[in-house]
Parts: sequence; structure tokens; C-alpha cells
Amino acid sequence: MSVLIFIDQTEGHVKKSSLEAITYGADLAKQLGTTAEGIVLGTVTEDLSALGKYGVTKIHHVANETLNHLDAQLYASVISEAAAASGANVIVFSHNQTGKAVAARVAAKLKAGLVAGACALPDTSNGFVVKKTVFSGKAFANISIQSSVKVISLNPNSYKTVATEGTASVADFAATVGQPRVKVTAVNKITGEVPLTEADIVVSGGRGLKGPENWGILLDLAKELGAATACSRPVGDAHWRPHHEHVGQTGVQVAPNLYIAIGISGAIQHLAGVNRSKVIVVINKDPEAPFFKAADYGIVGDAFEVVPQLTAAIQKLKAGA
Repeated sequence: MSVLIFIDQTEGHVKKSSLEAITYGADLAKQLGTTAEGIVLGTVTEDLSALGKYGVTKIHHVANETLNHLDAQLYASVISEAAAASGANVIVFSHNQTGKAVAARVAAKLKAGLVAGACALPDTSNGFVVKKTVFSGKAFANISIQSSVKVISLNPNSYKTVATEGTASVADFAATVGQPRVKVTAVNKITGEVPLTEADIVVSGGRGLKGPENWGILLDLAKELGAATACSRPVGDAHWRPHHEHVGQTGVQVAPNLYIAIGISGAIQHLAGVNRSKVIVVINKDPEAPFFKAADYGIVGDAFEVVPQLTAAIQKLKAGA
């Protein structure tokens, strides 16, 4: 009996969302009076034993190059095999792109109940009840899992990562790895940018910037903040910005600590992709823009006047630090 945590990695580096999943899984293991173990697939360059400082005690490593690229069916088979071998009765994923593709398959293989998008530790005082977001983050639901094996995927940036002291033992796991059904023929990497899904701060622009030639003020602000840049769907559709920067219900869904929306009205589809942000700041000259209702802080003003002043203020603050 244990809690098994899937530790997602890319190009040999453990993802930030996986550190949250490890902390969550370790706290859940303490709550259940059991141990927290992790599983890593593919080639990893980091020191996996150092992940013990987040609460995991043992890590199963399947160092097979076939698993360097996501194949949801292969991943599900290997993780299910590891869960059975370790006697895990709870398997934890991050609710990112990989977790969304793999968690449900693992649940099906293990005949387990699944809660996708959890945002808090389960209530185990009377059963096993997991709180999750529903309706694009507009409400919460409490889901009771009654199966013997349970699968949970944790919403990114919904659980605080806590590092203490400790190391984890790392052991190779001899899993059965079949032939992948997905063949990777090319990898086109975007370099020199903060990945949207991993960013602590996101600066996003909409049609209020009037054209791609005006994006410099947003890029300057993002540079000073060390932020990722994003855009609304109309901006992406108009090819003002690359498609991978489109955030919203039909684009990338983000959950940064700070989301700054510049010249974005705040259509419900856009809000659905950003409403898990810890703090939302809206800059718009229209005081009736719907986004202000969802904002923690709002500035009614012309972006072409406000944003350069904000950037200058940040530069001054950094210079005096």
C-alpha cells in the first residue's frame, strides 16, 4: 500500500508541475499513514534522489529511450505495471497535457475511480472525497471515490510546493515497454522563451493593442518581469502572434501566480483558460470590459500610456533594489 506519483519530465528535466504533484502525493501519504513513491519515465539528467526533499521516499526509474516522447498508451501500461508492483492504491498525476492523456488510461487499466483536476487534499474522515474545479473553474465539486484503487490528477499551481530536507532512493524498474504507436519524426523547439505552462508570470495582449507592430510595449514589460507572453484568440487568428501563445478555453490553459491582461475584453472563452491564475491584473480603457469582474486589480486607461509607465516603474524599482 502506497501513493505512487507520476513525475513528468521533458528533455531530462523534471517539470515544475511535478514538484507540486510530489508535495501533494507526499502529504496525502502522510494523511493515509503510508509511503510516497514516484515513477519517472525516459532519460533524465537531473539527480532524482534530490526529489526526496519534496517528500517522496523512493523513485522507480524506467530509463528506456522509447519513453522520451509521450505515447499515452505506453505510459499508461508502464505506470499501471509499476502501481501493481509497488502495491499503490492511489496514483497521482499533474493535470497537465501529459496527465490528461495518461491518467484516464491508467484508471481504466486498474479499474480505478478517477478525479481529474483536483485542487485540494482528499477528505478521508468519512470515505475518500476529492474536491475539484468544474464548469471551467466557476464552481467546485466534491467527488467520492469508492474503488480500492484511486487516480487523482492535480490542477497545476493549486497546491503549494514545500521543500524540506531528505533524499529518495532511486531504483531501476524493469517494466515491459512495448512498441510505440506514435512515431516522432521531427521536434520543432521554441527557444529563448519561458514556457507558458511553467511560467510564474504571464503578460498577455489582445486586440486593444491594435496590431503586431505595437507588441513591443508588452514584450518590454514581460522582459522586466521575466514573464511568458501570451495573447487572446483573435490575436492568434489574425497572426499577430504565434499560435502557441494563444491562451483560453481553446488554447493553452495557464495557472500562473500573476496574469496581466492588456487590451483584452475578457470573453468567457478566454477567462476559462486563465481563471486559475492566483492574481489577475487587467489594463483596459473600457471600464465596462467583462474582464474587470474577474480581476483582482484593474487599471482603466490607454494601454499605450499605462504599460510604458508600468515598465518604467518596474525598472526603477529593480535599479533601487
